[in-house]
Amino acid sequence: MWLAVTALSPGPSPARGRGEVQGGVMSPPDTPQKASAPVAGRFRPWPSGPGKGLHWRRLLAFLGPGYLVAVGYMDPGNWATDLAAGSGYGYALLWIVLLSSLIAMLLQALAARLGVVSGMDLAQACRQHSSRRSALAQWLLCELAICATDLAEVIGTAIALNLLFGIPLAWGVAATVLDVLLILALQQRGYRKLEAVVIALLAVVFLCFAINLVLVQPQWGDVARGFVPTMRVVVDMDMLYIAIGIIGATVMPHNLYLHSSMVGPQRMAGRSENTSTTLRYYTIDIMLALVIAFFINAAILVTAGAVFHTGGLHDVNDLRAAYQMLGPLTGTAVASVLFGVALLASGQSSAVTATLAGQIVMEGFVRLRLPAWARRLLTRGIAVVPALFVALAYGEEGIGKLLVLSQVILSLQLPFAVVPLIWLTSRRSVMGAHANPMWVNVLATMAVTLIIGLNMTLVSMAIFA
Repeated sequence: MWLAVTALSPGPSPARGRGEVQGGVMSPPDTPQKASAPVAGRFRPWPSGPGKGLHWRRLLAFLGPGYLVAVGYMDPGNWATDLAAGSGYGYALLWIVLLSSLIAMLLQALAARLGVVSGMDLAQACRQHSSRRSALAQWLLCELAICATDLAEVIGTAIALNLLFGIPLAWGVAATVLDVLLILALQQRGYRKLEAVVIALLAVVFLCFAINLVLVQPQWGDVARGFVPTMRVVVDMDMLYIAIGIIGATVMPHNLYLHSSMVGPQRMAGRSENTSTTLRYYTIDIMLALVIAFFINAAILVTAGAVFHTGGLHDVNDLRAAYQMLGPLTGTAVASVLFGVALLASGQSSAVTATLAGQIVMEGFVRLRLPAWARRLLTRGIAVVPALFVALAYGEEGIGKLLVLSQVILSLQLPFAVVPLIWLTSRRSVMGAHANPMWVNVLATMAVTLIIGLNMTLVSMAIFA
């Protein structure tokens, strides 16, 4: 676990004090920090009300980054795991979904903390506190993870297009290149427009599963009991495998880079909130967004439990199979259509964040800036090539296996993002008075140890299986 920490040399330490670090120079805690131009678009904060304290109108100025981050927790790569958990074990693994969501909230809050206090995103901070060779290695690993993330979005979108409109998988994969035009157009209008589109797509996913929960009519008493931890997960290896899959996919590495960048000082240009107030509002933002992500993941599991597990189908982990069986088992085709629409919206919203994260890590680690269209085409092109080849050569079965492989790649990159994040946010030379207290470091270390251990177990099981 500490491999990533050893790669981080102390670097130049500025004078110590209660201030914050900006490019190696200490500044007062509440002094707005200078920042380079945003990666893409322009920030247009919504107006806020006067006065101090927590105000809902002022909170609106901070809402948005959390929702861009949240889409990573409900992308098509997570759906198969939730379906397998619900169909195989009913509601028994809901407590694992809750635990994974709490861990995600903690780590994403740390990412926001780093961005607000230091004025740097995670990639920039890693570069400043590590050797050039180490930064290059971390960048390459992160690019691999982003391509794996985009691969999952390509596959999810292609499957959704096939289910809803009968478009062949190969054509669906090729069609995903077209979202480049949409994302570029949105970036030109600023982050607020981009956030609004992502929030709208999340609302579609949320509503689809809310309606599906009404249609499938689960036994809510059994659902509530699913949040009670059970020791069965320790003795049942198949159940443990699925639980590992749920927790192992909790933290998407690129989300930590993305979140720390999107809460940076360029977003708050012209605002007067101090650091503590800013941290409070951004924490609320990510908590609200991840509550929605938790609901959607839990809803997928509950839907699978109520329809498939109750119906005696205990091995449903394929998106196509779930789509085809939802209608007949619920007695209405609406359930299947809603499932397909939610899958399509999920794939499109996740594609936006993969693009933004790619630009952030490239600029942060190696200070290389590409035009937005070139960066987007590069990432999507790398993802489309293997997906198109597998779709043509192996069809649906191969596409499903490729989706699983993308999640394994993400798990391997996780330590190189999470461990430096905890290390950086615990250092007073980086965070000043806002360095993590001991109890936060203990919780974060426990969470990361659990995630990395389970990820390694999952990878081992996948290899030897």
